[in-house]
Amino acid sequence: MAFNSISVDLGATSGRVVLAKLDNGKLELEEVHRFPNGFSTIAGRTYCNLYYLFDEIRKGLKKVGSRGIEVASIGVDTWGVDVVCVGSDGHILSQPRAYRDPYTDGMMEEYFKIVPKDEVYRRTGIQFMNFNTLFQLFTLHREGNSSLEAADRVLFLPDALSFLMTGNMVCEYTILSTSQFLNPYDKKIDEGLLEAAGIDPDLFPGIVMPGHVVGPLTDELARETGLGPVRVIAVAGHDTGSAVAAVPATTKNFAYLSSGTWSLIGIEAYEPIIGEESFKENYTNEGGIDGTIRFLKNVTGMWLLEQCRVRWAEQGKDYSYPQIVEMMGQAKPFVSFVDPDDPVFAAPDDMEKAIKDYCRSHGEAVPEDDKALVRCIFESLALKYRNVIDTLNSKFVKEPIEVLHIIGGGSKNALLNQITANATKLRVLAGPSEATTIGNVMIQARAAGIVNTKEEMRALIGRSITLEEYLPQDTELWDAAYKRFKEIISK
Repeated sequence: MAFNSISVDLGATSGRVVLAKLDNGKLELEEVHRFPNGFSTIAGRTYCNLYYLFDEIRKGLKKVGSRGIEVASIGVDTWGVDVVCVGSDGHILSQPRAYRDPYTDGMMEEYFKIVPKDEVYRRTGIQFMNFNTLFQLFTLHREGNSSLEAADRVLFLPDALSFLMTGNMVCEYTILSTSQFLNPYDKKIDEGLLEAAGIDPDLFPGIVMPGHVVGPLTDELARETGLGPVRVIAVAGHDTGSAVAAVPATTKNFAYLSSGTWSLIGIEAYEPIIGEESFKENYTNEGGIDGTIRFLKNVTGMWLLEQCRVRWAEQGKDYSYPQIVEMMGQAKPFVSFVDPDDPVFAAPDDMEKAIKDYCRSHGEAVPEDDKALVRCIFESLALKYRNVIDTLNSKFVKEPIEVLHIIGGGSKNALLNQITANATKLRVLAGPSEATTIGNVMIQARAAGIVNTKEEMRALIGRSITLEEYLPQDTELWDAAYKRFKEIISK
């Protein structure tokens, strides 16, 4: 039976509407509408443009509707943490403040004067970032924000868009899990943490799990788009939650690496992993499908290379990606390493200089040209991935990790995939690159009864895509490199 659905996937820089066709156990994706996304700074405050996002989604829905295609459902996923204040009459009270707004700087430390840091972690298991929803709401309360004071409901971004499409309000589990006020054990809101921030817990609607039917499109939207009363499904509203749902794993002993500008490395757990070690290592316990836990670590991904490419382009050296791959092959291996997560690489004015300065201060050979810089970045990333995998194996898993699934846009980076296999000494399977969209779609398919379990979902995904396999090579050389890398990052 053919099953058509629409995936709406919103990232911080772009969004898209994708038509998915599932027929005879095979999945096909067609991007029907892509649009830029960005944040607006007005009077010193940075906002997400909710109405712009909704209007672009509507354009995508109308494009599908104009083709007379029968669609079963729609699902929306976005980035985490940001929220929208809604009045008692259902009106959006203001545009949501964006996580990139520095208004929360220093507010974690203020909150920890009320509830100690270690207690917040013990109660939530979420890594600390100053833009987590708990600290955003705490800041808005301290500011006396008029929208928050007048709010009847507070909705996370994907739930707010579903509300605009259906008129119904929910609080989806995976997006709520990014907030730092979800209890990961009973999967309920920790009311005490919100009350300590001056926030009424009743502002949030009832919690639902991925696959919940939010409701049909409003009559107006059903007519305008030509789609009719299509159901909107609360998928894994956090984009990484949808991406991990698309990992085509065939064993429980796997790790995943969602690879892009930033890398998320972790495991799928069935109970929270919260203790002194996870607190010390700043691992996070976020929600996944079927109530699972995405136990993961945020690692800087291709950010270093992307920022170097910006600098090189300013110098008239606009390297293509094939050229970059060729450059790495021409450079001498294992010359220079850096810790990609060192704070000096967070937002330097000149990434090339920051890398060279780090090497100089840590006794590493300073990369002498662009080729050496590329090699330094790629090898350092692979060794950092090894470091996270080793920590998972030694401290957090009962059985050793057998395979590493690389998903997302970075899964198309064959060179980095191979050296990741070399460094981690793991079998690496790369794909799907469209993991977030596929996970979104498959949760909709499950809600329709096309598949019944996450194992069936993942088996169907495995049949629909071609995975690229990478096996470890030169492991003794990489073991020696890793020993040196650990010494460098411990300085």
